[in-house]
Amino acid sequence: MPVRVPGRIPDARFDELFAALRHHRDRALLAFWVSNGVRAEELLTCRQRDVLPGEQLLGVVRKGTRAYQQVPSAADAFVWLRLYQEEAWRAGVPRGPGRWLWWTLRPPFRPLTYHAARAMFGRANRLLGSNWTLHDLRRTAAYRMARDPKLALTDVQWVLGHAHLSTTQIYLPAGREEIIDAVRAHHERAGREAQVVAVPAPGYRPDSLEELFGRNR
Repeated sequence: MPVRVPGRIPDARFDELFAALRHHRDRALLAFWVSNGVRAEELLTCRQRDVLPGEQLLGVVRKGTRAYQQVPSAADAFVWLRLYQEEAWRAGVPRGPGRWLWWTLRPPFRPLTYHAARAMFGRANRLLGSNWTLHDLRRTAAYRMARDPKLALTDVQWVLGHAHLSTTQIYLPAGREEIIDAVRAHHERAGREAQVVAVPAPGYRPDSLEELFGRNR
């Protein structure tokens, strides 16, 4: 049976999406989602005690097994989180180890729900004319980790919380953008080698493409 390659957000589009966010809280959320690949609900139910910036670990309760797991995350995610926390605590957000980690931005402060987070993400999507989902962030993190040749696939499986390695393996094939870039690089290398070892056929003019594109402008 053919296996459909999961969708993911290309790096350039993710940068655009990140730049469209207006609050430190939202930047911290996306930074965690795209670095550790935890599910949206798993991140939103974290407590303040679950954050270990010195070890770059974030504790989450897994959706399926309900097991508690500390997952490594990118350093910049903790930087955005700290900026958000300082801002939120000054505004009056409850503070304490057992308190929720994520809150609404305006009083009366309430724990941030999945629907509110999805609405935040939807507003950024509308600014860019895109339709990414929160789950696409998990897929993007999975793709980035699975494609790293220095990271064992079993390690990626553990971080993502996949029960079966075969689930993690679907993120191994290259995406459309990577394939196009790789083939373009191939043609560039072939072109450089051909200039060194081969003599162009009579009548060949390298500047013909520039003339063609010039006429089509």
